[in-house]
Amino acid sequence: MDFTSTLLLAVGLSMDAFAVSVTNGLVVERLRFRFALKMAVCFGVAQAVMPLIGYVLGYRLASHIHKLSHIIAFGLLAFVGIKMIIDTIKDCSDDECCRPEPGIRTILLMAIATSIDALAAGVSLAFAPQTPHSISIFSAICMIGIVTTCLCVVGAYLGRLFGCRLKRGAGILGGAVLVAIGIKMLFNA
Repeated sequence: MDFTSTLLLAVGLSMDAFAVSVTNGLVVERLRFRFALKMAVCFGVAQAVMPLIGYVLGYRLASHIHKLSHIIAFGLLAFVGIKMIIDTIKDCSDDECCRPEPGIRTILLMAIATSIDALAAGVSLAFAPQTPHSISIFSAICMIGIVTTCLCVVGAYLGRLFGCRLKRGAGILGGAVLVAIGIKMLFNA
């Protein structure tokens, strides 16, 4: 994948974590930068590690199913994106915004839960066609981690400012971006 597609993938994958950060920003009386950064780094690391795990798993299978790689990549990204949209529409309620500040264990669980889609995206990266403009998997996971971390810090402060209204839109946008990347990969094969 090229730089632009990878950046869009990073933004799309980070939307779940961003939405959770927005929600977490709502629940604290006084949002401290230290809390926002701790949460964002946990989310960023999880979002970076999961695609690497998925890539390794997918790469080992790539030689066996190379002919179907673009279809598999599309299927995985479309599935994850559509699931993200459905989950966002189904699970977004005002009650989610009224909870105490989460501890580190809860943050780590949220980081893992929001990065499951990144595992599937990592598998699809193993099947992505390589072009002269493609970036390495290590560049991709660094970009995913950095983008997620930055967006989560911003999300915590936006949550503090604007409330739950952003959660639904962020999750839907993230899912739509993943589906769009899957469609692009399907037609560029």
